[in-house]
Amino acid sequence: MAVRQQGDVRIWQRRERGKQFAIWGGWLIGVAIFAYCWQLISEKTIWMFVTDAPSQAADLADRMTPPKWSYMSELWMPLWDTLNIATLGTLMAIVLAVPVAFCAARNTTPSTAFVRPVALFVIVSSRSINSLLWALMLVTIIGPGVVAGILAIGFRSIGFCAKLLYEAIEEIDEKQVEAVTATGAAGGQVLAYGIVPQIMPAFAGISIFRWDINIRESTVLGLVGAGGIGLQLDASISTLAWTQVSVILLAILATVIVSEWVSARVRHAII
Repeated sequence: MAVRQQGDVRIWQRRERGKQFAIWGGWLIGVAIFAYCWQLISEKTIWMFVTDAPSQAADLADRMTPPKWSYMSELWMPLWDTLNIATLGTLMAIVLAVPVAFCAARNTTPSTAFVRPVALFVIVSSRSINSLLWALMLVTIIGPGVVAGILAIGFRSIGFCAKLLYEAIEEIDEKQVEAVTATGAAGGQVLAYGIVPQIMPAFAGISIFRWDINIRESTVLGLVGAGGIGLQLDASISTLAWTQVSVILLAILATVIVSEWVSARVRHAII
């Protein structure tokens, strides 16, 4: 709120004139950027396909019904592989993320000049590469299969788990650590009794949350040959077996719903 004096009359304004012009200028720049980006998108878009999309989607939905329920008997093992990929990949990430997190946290790192930057680089590298890209590279290196999927999920999850965990470590109550240290405890005892009890709830929540995310990500790794139910999805799409595709999508949806329920129950029990 600004006040402007005009003779003997005080005029109340919502904003000062300079601030109002700055806001209008910001809106003008934003609209100009939006118009430019829309022009670039329009030049590379075939709008005939876009306008025809509803009818194509309706045709595809018609081909996918009714689902071929008999195909479900061939999906149990791929679903089991998908769960194994998510679970083992999460376990691998947790084991590797713990030391990385302690090295990245300012209050526990052995060296802020060398060790912490390396740990942060590991975290950023892991989070910057999508799990599909990890899977694509690993399939090229070690060949297709479940192992490539597990490693892809693990490498992708290290950065996520380590980032949230090292932030939890930096937010601990230092008074508790000082109290344990004052008793003459060694470094390992300070870690076990002063730091670990404070971060255990966060650690458990991060682990369950990441496992829930990995269930979703592992369902599509088979598209690049990394095992799981994605292999059946890719094969069914390639052969235009749309009634099988609908069964696979429903199976994936059911798996995600169950994993969400399990993770919610576990988080509720922990917290």
